[in-house]
Amino acid sequence: MVASLKIASEAFKSNGSIPSRYTCDGANINPSLIISGLPMATKTLALIVEDPDAPEGVFIHWICWNIPPTNKILENTKPGEVGQNDFGKNEYAGPCPPNGLHHYHFKIYALDNFLHLDLSSSKAELEAAMDPYVIGFGELIGTYARRK
Repeated sequence: MVASLKIASEAFKSNGSIPSRYTCDGANINPSLIISGLPMATKTLALIVEDPDAPEGVFIHWICWNIPPTNKILENTKPGEVGQNDFGKNEYAGPCPPNGLHHYHFKIYALDNFLHLDLSSSKAELEAAMDPYVIGFGELIGTYARRK
């Protein structure tokens, strides 16, 4: 059974607007994330940040794995091993929608094992590798629209 994790941020409320500081229009750094409800067997965390409203389908902004179990991922940090986002870079890339209001899903996974992935790994490779080890999941959604 997969435990339900709670994930929040000091930067924005659930379904609220993400401040420009955390986007391509600002400092383009990751917001802090507060996590609760981790199962006792948690050995590591994985994180996926994606935009399902992108014109070409789901766009990946950040993937991380082997994050030490924690109740807080700090702002402007590299909390674990970082795979490739859809910009082709191994880093956080904040919201930068080409048009309209987009929703950004911050997904956190509690795993009962460590992952052995290459840093060139994609979201699909991360999901396949972690699938047998997921013991907890939580999601925080924020929105962002660029001012023109």
